[in-house]
Amino acid sequence: MRSFSPSTSLRTATLTAILIAVPLAGAYAAGHHRGALDAGDPTDFAGPRVQGLIEQVQGVRQGIVDARQANNITPAVAERLEMQTARISQAAEKIAASDHGRIPAAQYHELLRRLDNVDQRLRVDIGSDTLMGDGSDGGNYPNG
Repeated sequence: MRSFSPSTSLRTATLTAILIAVPLAGAYAAGHHRGALDAGDPTDFAGPRVQGLIEQVQGVRQGIVDARQANNITPAVAERLEMQTARISQAAEKIAASDHGRIPAAQYHELLRRLDNVDQRLRVDIGSDTLMGDGSDGGNYPNG
């Protein structure tokens, strides 16, 4: 039978404890960090700016669909306008995700301006009256 000295037992016990503790500590840390990072769903945006922008995007998209169904624009024009609208929506999501679900005022106004340009392009493509104003006061108005 093999004899164990106190220093051999202590070394073995220490090594065994480390080998057991390291994977468990790593698993705990991974679970802890995952919970902290996943605290909010990145698509869970809140606030009046975000909600207003979502509604504006939905309105422009609906206008594109309506114009396409009425054959006022070609499929190619509808696709181009939808792609521009999608890029604006993606930019808004990216900004909101990086700022805890909010969009700062300057970026919000820039996104609204870009969305308004798409909306005006749609109106021009369907032959609607030219609108006046740059949208800085919250809207554009028919000429006349």
